[in-house]
Amino acid sequence: MPLSSPAPRKLRHTRAITVEAFARDDGLWDLDACIRDIKAHDIVLPSGVRPGGLPVHDLKLRVTIDRDMNVIDAEAASDAVPYPGFCDTIAPAYKKLIGLSLLKHFRLHLKDRLSGVLGCTHLTELAQVLPTAAIQAFADDAMASRTEGDASERPYELDRCHALRLDGPAVEQYYPRWALKAVPG
Repeated sequence: MPLSSPAPRKLRHTRAITVEAFARDDGLWDLDACIRDIKAHDIVLPSGVRPGGLPVHDLKLRVTIDRDMNVIDAEAASDAVPYPGFCDTIAPAYKKLIGLSLLKHFRLHLKDRLSGVLGCTHLTELAQVLPTAAIQAFADDAMASRTEGDASERPYELDRCHALRLDGPAVEQYYPRWALKAVPG
């Protein structure tokens, strides 16, 4: 169902976040993420006027992961920033993502390594979408290997959202083996 019709309004700002996932020829995967902020009008920054329609932020982050969703490489780039010569010097810090697992407390470890003055607010915010983007991107590969391999392992997605709660009707219908049955009272 779409959103309701809005009240009369005027566009002020657009934030776009994209993540593209690539299967590499060497068996690894790349996640290329971008966050872009664009004002619809001219704004005055301490570094000067930024004309409307030009990005205030245009930041990119690439992580390379293995099939277990461990980060084996990371790089960042800052193509448009509000404080040139300052904001765009933090990219090397994002190598600290190497060694993290997208599936095991990634956001917690991200915060420990790159929150606040340890990183760029916007790049760190962008990194937070990587776990779910990776799961969406490579779910069909993971599901295929699950059906070919050990089917005794509970599917990762179960009990991670409202629809796929173990005591819910979707799990009962699509994953009956893992459904929690109500105990008769």
